[in-house]
Amino acid sequence: MSFVTDKQTLADLNILGKYTPNSIFSLFNEVVTFGGEKLLANCFQEPLDNAEAINRKSRLFSFFQKGNHLFTINKEGFSIAEQYLSHTDFSNPVTAWANMLRIYLLYRIGLDKEYNMVRNGLKATVSLLKQLRDLLNGIEHRANEYGGENLYADICRLFRTIINDKRLEWIETITPEKDCSLFQLAKYDHVLRYSMKDEMSQVLDIVYDLDMNIAVANVAEKRGFCYAHAEEKEKNHLLFKNVFHPAIKDAVGNDIQFQGNENVVFLTGANMAGKSTLMKSIGVATYLAHMGFPVPANEMRFSVKEGMYTSINVPDNLEMGYSHFYAEVLRVKTVAKAVASDKYLLIVFDELFKGTNVKDAYDATVAITEAFSKKNRGAFIVSTHIMEAGETLKERCDNMQFLYLPTVMKGNVPVYPYKLQEGITDDRHGMVIINNEKILEIIKGED
Repeated sequence: MSFVTDKQTLADLNILGKYTPNSIFSLFNEVVTFGGEKLLANCFQEPLDNAEAINRKSRLFSFFQKGNHLFTINKEGFSIAEQYLSHTDFSNPVTAWANMLRIYLLYRIGLDKEYNMVRNGLKATVSLLKQLRDLLNGIEHRANEYGGENLYADICRLFRTIINDKRLEWIETITPEKDCSLFQLAKYDHVLRYSMKDEMSQVLDIVYDLDMNIAVANVAEKRGFCYAHAEEKEKNHLLFKNVFHPAIKDAVGNDIQFQGNENVVFLTGANMAGKSTLMKSIGVATYLAHMGFPVPANEMRFSVKEGMYTSINVPDNLEMGYSHFYAEVLRVKTVAKAVASDKYLLIVFDELFKGTNVKDAYDATVAITEAFSKKNRGAFIVSTHIMEAGETLKERCDNMQFLYLPTVMKGNVPVYPYKLQEGITDDRHGMVIINNEKILEIIKGED
């Protein structure tokens, strides 16, 4: 079992993509190493569905944030060490020494590329070991300072076992300024790249892990994110306080809660009032929470979901001959199958059936939302412009919250506070905006 979702949901929420503008991944991608970036990407690909595992991961990020740790490993030196340690072709001491002699003889006749790679790589690796020792000692010291549990203690112990190995007693004699003899270079090279190959691989993994943990913690500190608390899925609730969209500067936050007897939110509001942004904010926070990552909110408590599906930006499909409306229908069908499985899901629908006429959209919105309301294992948020659908649902369903995002008119100019209120709005300001832009005058050639 794992947290399930699909490409449409990931695209709606702009979750993935190193080079995608304002993607949630790129927001957290402040890592230094390529290995750290791979770990980060794996986290985004594999959200968790276990409360204990989620909370354990959150505590670890929080631990690094409280310690205010910096990634002090030199990036350039680490790249040299990483490349050096990746070349392990000679596992036998005799062949390794013979290879070193070959490299040295090439060096003596002016072909020094391989020799310099080994010499510089060995020095960079020794420097890495010392830097990592200092960084981990600092983590232990900070944990003792504020009296907290050292959640990185197992990793610290593993590294101490490696660094205190008798085969590495010589590293204190290596400095950037001092060159080794050919014999020493061959001996030490064999230790690092051959006899302790597995241990050096573990060292690199520790660096990658530190890189990712520190980067995520720093993003949380810089952006004012919180750590969500996960509970068992059977409790079936979601609580957000001041949840906001992390890609929007000075975003306005909102409080919203889903629970067993009120697990469906029916959301109304005019165009530009912030409905889509709010729904994306909830989706993004929920996804990050299931990764154990910090979330854009002041507080979040949630029972673990088994998956999430959204329908926010459903495109038509010209290749398949699908209209926008039929693409919406197929999307609802996909989500309906997931909901029918009786899993604990979060479902987010932004303006059901906006690709058809108002009468069909009204009937479909009422029918689908009412059907959702009978599934008490899910949490649902449905937005619409058709406020009449809300009035009908009020009469039929007793487990719905009716919320809206208001529009405040200042003269002929609509202003959007982006703060949720209870009820159903009848705000209709489309023509006001059209008139403000003088579109009719432009068409008539009067402007």
